[in-house]
Amino acid sequence: MKRKKYIWFPALLLAVLLSGCQKNSSVPLAEEQTPDAGTVNLTVWGAEEDEELLCQIIDSFQEKYHGQADFNITYMPQSESSCTNALMADLEQGADVFAFADDQLNTLVAAGALEPVENAEAAKEANLPEAVLAASINDTLYALPLTADNVGGTLYAYPLTADNGYFLYYNKQYFSENDIESLDRMLEIAAEHEKKISMEWSSGWYVYSLFGNTGLSVGLNDDGITNYCTWNSTDGNIKGTDVARAMQGIAIHPGFTSVDDAGFLDGVKNGTIIAGVNGVWNAVAVEKAWGRNFGAAKLPSYRCAGKQVQMASFSGYKLIGVNAYSKHREWAAKLAQWITNEENQKLRFRLRGQGPSNINAAASKEVQSSLAIAALLEQSEFSCLQRIGGNFWDPVSAFTADILAGNPSGKSLQEQLDTMVEGIIAP
Repeated sequence: MKRKKYIWFPALLLAVLLSGCQKNSSVPLAEEQTPDAGTVNLTVWGAEEDEELLCQIIDSFQEKYHGQADFNITYMPQSESSCTNALMADLEQGADVFAFADDQLNTLVAAGALEPVENAEAAKEANLPEAVLAASINDTLYALPLTADNVGGTLYAYPLTADNGYFLYYNKQYFSENDIESLDRMLEIAAEHEKKISMEWSSGWYVYSLFGNTGLSVGLNDDGITNYCTWNSTDGNIKGTDVARAMQGIAIHPGFTSVDDAGFLDGVKNGTIIAGVNGVWNAVAVEKAWGRNFGAAKLPSYRCAGKQVQMASFSGYKLIGVNAYSKHREWAAKLAQWITNEENQKLRFRLRGQGPSNINAAASKEVQSSLAIAALLEQSEFSCLQRIGGNFWDPVSAFTADILAGNPSGKSLQEQLDTMVEGIIAP
């Protein structure tokens, strides 16, 4: 597939446009011009890893609607986690259709990037209630996190996956089902074999797992923008310093390593990492590397304040949005529906191992037999929907960087926790 370079968002980034997904065909206008005919230019943003998948889906969309318009559809790699930042750089010139993580929904709606989905009832009926919840905002409690008691909100995006969480991958060659119940035991086994257990501590998304079931809390205030956080609490059965001290012990253990997503996959492939905390998006690659030794389960417990604490997790959903400023919004909406339909969610599972939000696709035999999806469901008992304001991420990363570096600042753990929390709750 040839690649052409274009300047996208001046002074922001140099994007790679994949010309193999871009097709022009001169066809007569259909007698029924629905929703509009002529040249339809659309740009689609999706994860770089989804290139092959999205190109297939775009091709099938153009075949489906062949003759109704002259399509010029371009796929462009864009991380789902940073989609909002890229879109806000130039909303009117941004992608027509884009994939994003559900925690960005409030920001996108507030910025006017998304408008209510037309024919929303069909999308609601086709998808899991939790996924619909994640793609909706309640009309009377604008920008507040939703609960099961107020699911009657307005749908602003199309649910795509119901698997944006994390769990434990492990190599059965080294661990029994009893071993994986305890992080302490797993670290011992890894060290004995001069191997590593991995987890990404540079991201607060994963670090939440160590605080989530301790009685300490973090979340979004009623304004939908700022956070509350008690991770520095000096009260309760487990204090903030207890978690920080446990983290120090894990950080210096010879069986532990903190690496990002790419580092996890590299370690799995070269044999240095034999277990790690990660998500379903890497299920295909991990299973290919470990073969019959491939294992997946809920997260283990870890020792904190003399107790075994079950590790928690954030749950999340990937959504497909349609830019409110798209010059071809009706076609963009049709493409968003096509990307998220039952058959294409099944295709996404087959090619990328990602769990469908579509009810029928999720109930299929092939999805139900997935070890990674089963592990995610097992972990769901200890997870919660991510609703965090933007000030959460950098202070947590700074805190964990100090822990991993062995506390070069020389500050007490309480001081470090206080600094982190001050940043998290800052207006």
